[in-house]
Amino acid sequence: MEIKKIKLGSEGLVVPKIGLGCMGMTGFEDANMYGPADEKEAIATIHKSFEMGGNFLDTADLYGPFKNEQLIAKAIGENRDKYIIATKFGWEIDDNDKVTWAINGKKEYVKKAVERSLKNLKTDFIDLYYMHRLDKNTSIEETVEAMSELVKEGKVGYLGLSEVSSETVKRAHAVHPITAVQSEYSLFERTVEERGVIQTLNELGIGFVAYSPLGRGFLSGQIRSIDDLPENDFRRAIPRFQEGHFYKNIELVNAIETMAEEKNITPSQLALAWIMAKGILPIPGTKRRKYVEQNINATQIELTSADLSRLESIVPLGTDTGEPYDEFSMGLLD
Repeated sequence: MEIKKIKLGSEGLVVPKIGLGCMGMTGFEDANMYGPADEKEAIATIHKSFEMGGNFLDTADLYGPFKNEQLIAKAIGENRDKYIIATKFGWEIDDNDKVTWAINGKKEYVKKAVERSLKNLKTDFIDLYYMHRLDKNTSIEETVEAMSELVKEGKVGYLGLSEVSSETVKRAHAVHPITAVQSEYSLFERTVEERGVIQTLNELGIGFVAYSPLGRGFLSGQIRSIDDLPENDFRRAIPRFQEGHFYKNIELVNAIETMAEEKNITPSQLALAWIMAKGILPIPGTKRRKYVEQNINATQIELTSADLSRLESIVPLGTDTGEPYDEFSMGLLD
């Protein structure tokens, strides 16, 4: 099976219909974001994805920090030219490799961050380079101007932004064409739709990349109680997984599972097919071969307009499934 390729944005970047989110493949500082990491299985997962045509990998300098980019370098080895790599900068990492939890979009920092990522990825070129979060103390024009210079220098192919408003997108795009915007998007999280961001991207010919397309694991149907999450899993701290929302969300998942069973597919596959039917590129994160195979197979599922309507009547636009982050992280969104 070969995954269908699509154009991401209108600047010339062509990618498979689905990408691979690599964040969960490495631990993060002293915690594991989604349970324990297993390097061998993670590398095998990247290879399995590649065999099936899934060569678009998403990472960031923040993950680890740096460990994730280094893992990708190890996994792809001499095959760099056969992969499309997206990485991100913006969460400030100091000279002792510690995350300061400030956002830095200043020109000097952009230059420093890209050199570090190139080194950790063992490459001289990043296909798609995202600003991970907006630095509210630096003009978007300054940040994008610095990113634009990286394109001119041949260090970066295409530019992206993450979790930004329509206004920020327009200002950035006026400085240098933006190829993609990445934000959280799933049946459980449609804020970008409610705020008109997707409409802006469509008008400007910018691609949309959906991270956490499975609602941070909820839509996989694997989580039935809070106790299914490991002790140090960061999801325990976010409202969506806390009592006020958790059991209401499980009811929504049950209805989605019923529909998936009728179609003889998994709930994850149904949730991903819904995103792809909208012309959006999902990058589900996984660190296991079994799930990467299942996710890629979702590219073969065709949903009818009746299917889409039914799904959206289960979780209508505006449904409150709980905030996807704690208060601090919510405050950093544009």
